[in-house]
Amino acid sequence: MLMKVAVIRKEHFNAAHRLHNKDWSEEKNHKVFGKCNNPNFHGHNYELFVKLIGDADPKTGYVYDMKLLSDIIKEEIIAPFDHHNLNIDIAEFKELNPTAENIARVIWDKLRGRIDKKFDLKITLYETERNIVEYPGT
Repeated sequence: MLMKVAVIRKEHFNAAHRLHNKDWSEEKNHKVFGKCNNPNFHGHNYELFVKLIGDADPKTGYVYDMKLLSDIIKEEIIAPFDHHNLNIDIAEFKELNPTAENIARVIWDKLRGRIDKKFDLKITLYETERNIVEYPGT
């Protein structure tokens, strides 16, 4: 009998960013984004939770090999994002404002490309302990 189970991998990364809409005036950007529009950027200590939901394999008992999941997250997210400037160093944010919502979606897209679609994938990103975003994909 198959059993749906959720597994969650927690990771951490530090990154800088600036919230800015290039089509707006400096005044409007400051009004909308406040301190997050600092031209010299600002940073966060992000907490990332990657949740997979699927059937536990009757032979292994695993939904997903957590070591493999850890390796994928480290390759796709931690290595390129950690201690980097998202606006400058990450191609997806050259034209996309790196809000927590957009960061979560980019993470989901990167991981979805590596994780079989038979697993439901949900990203939870803590930008601060009070600001949290969830992205369950499309």
